[in-house]
Amino acid sequence: MRLLGQWGRVIIAGAVAAGAVLAVSVAPAAADPPGTAIDVVPQPAGWHGVAGSSIIDYWTSESNGTPQRASGALFVPPGPAPAGGWPIMAYDHGTSGLGPNCGGVSDPATRVLTWGAEDQVLRYFVSRGFAVVAPDYLGLGRFDTGPHPYLELKSEATATIDLVRAARATHPALSRTWAVMGESQGGQAALGTAHLQRTYAPDLDFRGVITLDPASDLEDVLPAAGPWVPNIPGSGGNDATGYIAMILVGLRETHPEVNVDSYLSPRGRELVDGIGGLCLRDIVSRAHGASIGDLLSRQLTTPAFHTALASYMAVPTSGYNAPILLLTNATDTQVPSPLHAALAAQFAANGVDFRTVVGTGQHCDISPQMWSAIAAFDTRILSTPTKP
Repeated sequence: MRLLGQWGRVIIAGAVAAGAVLAVSVAPAAADPPGTAIDVVPQPAGWHGVAGSSIIDYWTSESNGTPQRASGALFVPPGPAPAGGWPIMAYDHGTSGLGPNCGGVSDPATRVLTWGAEDQVLRYFVSRGFAVVAPDYLGLGRFDTGPHPYLELKSEATATIDLVRAARATHPALSRTWAVMGESQGGQAALGTAHLQRTYAPDLDFRGVITLDPASDLEDVLPAAGPWVPNIPGSGGNDATGYIAMILVGLRETHPEVNVDSYLSPRGRELVDGIGGLCLRDIVSRAHGASIGDLLSRQLTTPAFHTALASYMAVPTSGYNAPILLLTNATDTQVPSPLHAALAAQFAANGVDFRTVVGTGQHCDISPQMWSAIAAFDTRILSTPTKP
């Protein structure tokens, strides 16, 4: 039996019943196209608090097009699928580190819930009648493909869309209709996904994006940093230093022409060299006692650095073809609220179809008003038939 593109041999363990693939194991000869499934591994009832769950290994690619293996999860509601199949909600998680198994979706045992009850969001959408796909992102899951390119928008987006394709290829009960939600890093990834899908997946029926406290506009703030920058009060100095170090790891991997090392102090080089395989908690521990300025030997505000950083992580502020629900917390200190306001202002100036709901909680807290907006957003998706 031949499935999943160009694999030489497919072994199916179990059976296909009511559109549910129980297990798929594939013997590869070479990399298949992005979005091709490698394995589907069923999980026991209750995994992430959901009855119908699977780990999916699949092909995606680096931003330069190099094929890479990636992993994620699929959660399917109980019972028969509705006419047209289960609509899909892709879920992009927040910051979790740089190394294998740090993604925290396919391996809950090593999971660090950095921004609140992410499983609550997964279960919410399943209860509403969505199949949920959740990527680990490149390098954060079951495959050691080098350091995760933290906040690199393109590889976050392709990892998300390629998982949607792999899930649909192995689970015939999934619809063409889909949307995406993300928090923090995942909020940035979700916006990148919503923008890229226009050209990367025009065959699917995309309905919109929910983004909660997304990382944005850092490419315009970070170049101001130099050796004089102290610890940043309110955001947790070690956390902020660790996040910047993670960005520098990813930028060094994906943009060697920038020569990131030339901007680093000996302390910065030691930190950036040492965290590529670590998860967030250990990265923050390694950064203990260091300010952002301690990492740098010179200011980052050079044209070459800013150009590369914008290419790497900038959130598009125009060119969307589906609605955006922008959820932000005015008292956010992890992604400071002025950055959220700047993003909303850019959307408005460019005529983007978006709605903002502002809360007063901590980073990625979801207020009752935000939940109401989410419910209205997903009701619109569920009540509108799949486009032909």
